[in-house]
Formats: sequence, C-alpha cells, structure tokens
Amino acid sequence: MFLASAAEAQTTKLIVPIPAGGAGDILARVLADQIARTHAVTMVIENRPGGSTLVGTEAVARAAPDGSSLLVAGTGFVINPHLRKTNYDPLTSFEPICHLANLPTVIVVKSSSPYTKLAGLLDAARGKPGQLTLASIGPASTAHIAFEMLKRAAKADMTFVPFPGTAPALNALLGDHVTSFLGNYAEVAEHLKAGTLRALATASTARIEPAPDLPTLAELGYKVAVGEIWYGLVAPAKTPKETTSRLSDWFAAASQAPDVKAKLVANGTYPAIMCGADYHAFLRSQSDEYGRAIREVKIQP
Repeated sequence: MFLASAAEAQTTKLIVPIPAGGAGDILARVLADQIARTHAVTMVIENRPGGSTLVGTEAVARAAPDGSSLLVAGTGFVINPHLRKTNYDPLTSFEPICHLANLPTVIVVKSSSPYTKLAGLLDAARGKPGQLTLASIGPASTAHIAFEMLKRAAKADMTFVPFPGTAPALNALLGDHVTSFLGNYAEVAEHLKAGTLRALATASTARIEPAPDLPTLAELGYKVAVGEIWYGLVAPAKTPKETTSRLSDWFAAASQAPDVKAKLVANGTYPAIMCGADYHAFLRSQSDEYGRAIREVKIQP
C-alpha cells in the first residue's frame, strides 16, 4: 500500500489570477494534472481574477508559507508594481519556484493590407502620423508597453487601441476598423494558416518554432526588451527551501513529459524551465526592463 508523506498528502492550491480558459489557466491545469498523477498528490486550481491580477497575487502574498498556496504569475506580476500601489513586491514577497513557459507574440495585419513587411507599416505610420492603429489587450499590458517601445525605437507615430480581450481586438482587425494587431501567436495561428491574416514580425526574443521565417524585432533593428508573454510559479516568502526545491523538481519534470509538452505547444505555450536563483534573476531583470520601458514611454495606470 502506498503511504504518502505528510508533505505529499497536503493539498496544494495553484492560484491563477486570471479567468478560466486563458493560456495561464490551461498551463496550470495541464501541469497540475501531470503532477497529481505522478506523485499521488492533490492539486487544486483556483481562479481569482480581478484588479489586473492583483486580487489573486496579493492573496498568495498573504498566504501561509507552507507550500499549500502557489501563484501562477505572468508578466503582469512585474508590471503592476510600476503602475499602481500594490501590497506585494515581486522580488521580496515571494519565493521563486520556476519559470514555466513562454508565449510568443506577433504583429499581424489583414491579408488584404498593403503592408507585407513591418518596414512598410512603420514607413506609412511616419507618413501619416497618428492615423494608423494597432489593437491589443490593454491598456498597460505587455503588448501595449512593447508597442510603445517599438514606436519610440522606430520614430513612428501610430495609435494604440485597447480592447478588454483578444477576440474583440481581432474582430476589429478583421472588420477593417484597425490597421494591425499585437498578441499571442496561438491566438492568430489559425488565421495565418487560413490566409486571412499576415504576420510581419514577432516581439519575442527568438524566432517562433512554427513560423521560422518570421523575423524578430531585434533582427529588424529595433531593440525592444519586452514583449514576450511568460508564466512562472512563486510561493509566499519564507516558504522552506525543501518545499520550494520539491516543487521545482515536480514542475520541471512535469513540463518535460512528452504528452504535457504536446498539449502545451498545441495551445501555443512553449515550456521553458528555469528554477530557483536563475528564475529570481529573471524576475529582477524583467522588473527592471518593464520599469525602464514604462518610464521611457510614459505609460500611465
């Protein structure tokens, strides 16, 4: 008969600070299911959206540091403290467990658009200041900040049009109400395959595996240090080292399981494991980069 240790018998809640159905939620559910089956433990997903992810994030910051409550943290985790008063510090209020995955982002236009390359879109924006538009989730989102950085680097005047979700932003593009869109590759992949949209560039740090011919902004000469969406896992500060180490091992192994990787990649989510001190250094770097970008382009809450 299998007897679980006291640590393994404990129910672990993964707090997802966004609504069910999003990429971060799917990531949490796929990994939790794998870990539960592999280690015979109870993993529970709890969606706590609200306040631009602040509700769920601050709940975990206040939770007992015993490994029973963990936060699935996305880019908003490091963006929010630069824009509004928060009851947490991303670098001191939590123990880093692992960076889990990246979601590549792309700039797209409608297939009937006259712009076949990013250079053409930016040249047109320079010639018609403020008239060309880019839609995405926002304001003050990863996409919004990356777009403002690109505008600054390219010296092109385009207008950002924020939407409460991806679907209405894409509908605006398909309906010819906006010029372009910046968002997750997974959200436009089917449109690209069907030929209704055309991709101009990726705002991610490297080329996208299923679209190897699509250049990055850096390759096109634009140094935009932010733009890729990522998700990771953190625990409340002062969670014991043995607990965070065990969780790191579990999540790192789960993300590399072939069936798990296949499920995530099919959703446009690419496992990218980085744990412990390396993940903490990544969070610090991202906080610094977003803070610098927000100040430079004067993003407001």
